[in-house]
Amino acid sequence: MYVCTRDSIPLGVRRSLIERTGGATQANLDLNYWGPGDEWLHAPTGLEVDVVYFDTVWMEDQTVRVLEKHQASLGYTTCVWHTIRHSVILFDPRAWFARLQRRCCISYPEALRRNIIALNHPVLRTIIPSYANQISKAVKRRDLVSINHRVAALFASYFDVLFAMNRLLHPGEKRQIEFALHNCRMLPTHMESDMASILMPAMAEISTLPDRLKRLLDRLDETLEKEGLQPTESEQKRQG
Repeated sequence: MYVCTRDSIPLGVRRSLIERTGGATQANLDLNYWGPGDEWLHAPTGLEVDVVYFDTVWMEDQTVRVLEKHQASLGYTTCVWHTIRHSVILFDPRAWFARLQRRCCISYPEALRRNIIALNHPVLRTIIPSYANQISKAVKRRDLVSINHRVAALFASYFDVLFAMNRLLHPGEKRQIEFALHNCRMLPTHMESDMASILMPAMAEISTLPDRLKRLLDRLDETLEKEGLQPTESEQKRQG
């Protein structure tokens, strides 16, 4: 559940809300690890309630940044747009969110599509400090934590490219492979099995990870080239 506010809500008010709605068997309030939020286990039902607080000014800025300025990010560029567009409004006394949601009901801007690809594609393996190069170095060191960290970053940019290619809004970090398989018209061949070979290898096969990454990225490039979306050098420089 997302709560959009123009100011922080006092902790006492949030505790009172939990009590008025049935209480909690366990509560973790004022969590700030990934942005402000509260979580609790609803006593009558056992349901886990996850409340995330978003600043309205920040959300409006994110909308302008993506939909009007067409600015890309390294991974997850269109997640906020997706969240706003697909949210179900439960309480909106000033119709602020309804207006913001209407602003988000537009076609995917071609400039944004190109900018996402131009920013995220080079970091996969083109530039010297690319994720693929960092992973290769980590493999040589047998640095498992670094491998995990860089593979996660590589997939964040990979899916940003893939969803932009298909003019799809990024659904967030959960079920990305499933979402891609069901919704992407343009899909690299054997994507699911390539990813499985990277994400679930036997430890004895860790040395072959760079080769499996190469195969995955080769097939992404083949799809980009087929669709005429391989970013030009000038586009890459402008985004990087």
